[in-house]
Amino acid sequence: MILSPTQLGKKIKLLRTQSGMTQQQLADTLRVQRPAISQIENRLRAVTAEELVRFSQIFRMTVDSLLDLHKEPTVNLPGTRIARKKSKQQIRINVPQKNLDKFREVLLYILDKVGSKPNIGETVIYKLLYFIDFNYYEKYEEQLIGAQYMKNLYGPTPVEFHKIAERMMQHGEMEKVKSKYFQYPQAKYLPRRKPDLSKITAQELEVIEDVLNRLSDMNATQISIYSHEDIPWKTARDGELIEYESVFYRTPAYSVREYQDDVP
Repeated sequence: MILSPTQLGKKIKLLRTQSGMTQQQLADTLRVQRPAISQIENRLRAVTAEELVRFSQIFRMTVDSLLDLHKEPTVNLPGTRIARKKSKQQIRINVPQKNLDKFREVLLYILDKVGSKPNIGETVIYKLLYFIDFNYYEKYEEQLIGAQYMKNLYGPTPVEFHKIAERMMQHGEMEKVKSKYFQYPQAKYLPRRKPDLSKITAQELEVIEDVLNRLSDMNATQISIYSHEDIPWKTARDGELIEYESVFYRTPAYSVREYQDDVP
């Protein structure tokens, strides 16, 4: 099935953000002005045939794959061998090495700081990562980890988490244990090494610490309910990726940025 212009713009935006590119960087690579990228992603401008070819080259995929609606996301980490088997079609989310490194160190930082708390299980970690990523993007218009988050019943879920966690456990960087929290089963992660703080800037640490200070005492139910009132989660469709740009429409209760009115 071929994507409509509306769906194509949304998919280009997804591919750009998961690749860690800004609109300006994509515009420079495509050799167009930045507003053209914004118009395409916001479904205000059609993509020409020439641009379609260039997009496929930039994102390293065929034009057919770029136009295919029925592909579900799967995550590929650097160094991962891709199995060539006939199965359900999927969109590949290729995690750049820099994003993988940042994800690993931020996760270890979270576990080192609050992982020993009895309420910190997998679900709470998901939401802490989400608020760290989306708060940083709202505040600085740049990605921190740059993970992709799926909307599901229990709140935002980082698509890349399980593959990255599995690799970290294989490398002895952390371990997963089964526990209970108030008689409920809980998947808990324990760090096996300290985070490499040289991979995290002071500005990033400030946002991470703010999220941990405000939210790390919540249990899974509380933080899930809390995440359901955030505009990015509310505006996404079930089972789809949550768009980073939607943070700029947050309500004051969730916004972390001081906006100035456009008045002289």
